[in-house]
Amino acid sequence: MSQNTINLLDIFKFKRKNTFIHNLDPRTKLYFAITISILSLIFTDIIPLLIIFVSMIPIFIVAKSLKHWIKTLQGLFILLLIIIIIDTLFISFSVAISMIFRLFNLITSFSLFFLTTHPDDFSQALIQMYVPYSFAFALSLSVRFIPTLGIETQTIMDAQMSRGLELQKGNIIKRVKNFIPIIIPMIVLSIRRAILIAESLESRGFGIIKKRTYLYKLNMNWKDYSIIILLTFIMIISIIFINLGLPSFLLIKIPF
Repeated sequence: MSQNTINLLDIFKFKRKNTFIHNLDPRTKLYFAITISILSLIFTDIIPLLIIFVSMIPIFIVAKSLKHWIKTLQGLFILLLIIIIIDTLFISFSVAISMIFRLFNLITSFSLFFLTTHPDDFSQALIQMYVPYSFAFALSLSVRFIPTLGIETQTIMDAQMSRGLELQKGNIIKRVKNFIPIIIPMIVLSIRRAILIAESLESRGFGIIKKRTYLYKLNMNWKDYSIIILLTFIMIISIIFINLGLPSFLLIKIPF
């Protein structure tokens, strides 16, 4: 696992801040992520995808998470390079650029959600959306421990390199073999952590009481409803554009 991959795992790491975006209801931010994802999938031209991407930058600025978001995107470097090479060789460079912006939009939309939403609030939002508690708890727990996995991986890499392991030397087969001393300790640590969590949940009687009570309940206010209405309006307009045909200035393609 490279440093870029570890940076990408930071997409799931919540940053506690007092901003307008952080204070929104998790369901509003989840609706935003889903809306952006749908728009990114229905558009295929470069300009609309670029507009979606650029429109999210001010939101990250408001959330005071722009630098952290840029850091997470560094983890996409190798994947972006593969997309450019394959799509350029077999389709066109224009399609490659479109796919890159589409991937950026998908990653960015959910990055905003996880960076600004506490895992407990995420779990509570799912429960209030009538998702079964066991599923909501498992999903929230997995999101919580993904950044921890990145930290532990970096620790293992540092420990193995201090023992003389060279990860960046040799051909591609040699480099893959070099990661075996990284992967095996990761698997062992993950299994140990899973057993520890399972024993902890069992000792606390997890699942015995079917009807649960909660310390607090999330409430949406007029800001949340206004944003949801705006996103729905944008979605409808976009679908109309797709059905009727996009304006000519949005259909610019790279001629190769």
